[in-house]
Amino acid sequence: MAMNLLKRFRTALLLLVPLFLLIQYGSLLLLFIVTQAFILAALLEFYNLAQRKKLHPAVPLGLTVALIISLSFYFQISFPLDLAFFGAFLLTAAFYVITFRRVEQLPYFIPSIAVTFFGALYVSFPMNFLYLIKLERGAHFVYFLAAVIFLGDTGAYFFGKLIGRHKMTPLASPNKTWEGSIGGIAFAVLGALAGQKLLLSEVGLREALACGALVHAAAQLSDPLESLFKRAVGIKDSSNFLPGHGGFLDRIDSLLLATPLFYYFIKYFWK
Repeated sequence: MAMNLLKRFRTALLLLVPLFLLIQYGSLLLLFIVTQAFILAALLEFYNLAQRKKLHPAVPLGLTVALIISLSFYFQISFPLDLAFFGAFLLTAAFYVITFRRVEQLPYFIPSIAVTFFGALYVSFPMNFLYLIKLERGAHFVYFLAAVIFLGDTGAYFFGKLIGRHKMTPLASPNKTWEGSIGGIAFAVLGALAGQKLLLSEVGLREALACGALVHAAAQLSDPLESLFKRAVGIKDSSNFLPGHGGFLDRIDSLLLATPLFYYFIKYFWK
């Protein structure tokens, strides 16, 4: 366990330092480009899971759809999200109508188009909210989100290890417990408290604490959702690219629901 924690710490340090420098000092364009790299890497891992189940994802199409969705976040005025969704849908329809020409292809048409389009939407849409938060709110809001997620995950891990008894998601994540979940939300609230005091003093304390609890609750839902895909395939990690952390999809899984929720919470409830 100690060796695994040390490996996780080393990998986390190698990721967090460049990410901090990027968020704090990098341009918005560079942040957008790096975000796309993470999205494409995670999406490739998702499609690899689908290929293991012989669902026949159209990988080049899915990567293209993901980038189309992403571009709507960068070019919000000239290329809004609704237009991007229609363009992605039109491209997907054209691809399958043109490429599916044999009767033998029909059995995997439905799983192929479903997993291809869903995968692109599942990864690209939520991850681009990180760019949007930095664009509209600034780096401190990104740090607030990171504090809530990191401290919440830490609390959930240690509470689950120490006093966890009651399984929360026995199929998706057998090691997750309700005790760990409560500990995670408690630590997330502490992270929100620290973030409000140190970074966002203009935000009301009650709003910040409520945001911390809700955002980490969403993260706790997002994590086992990703785990279900891995369970369906029969593997523990989406890849072994990041020692001690699994793959890119494993690293961003908590953000996939938490980040959009955070964005909309601060948009509609933080005045």
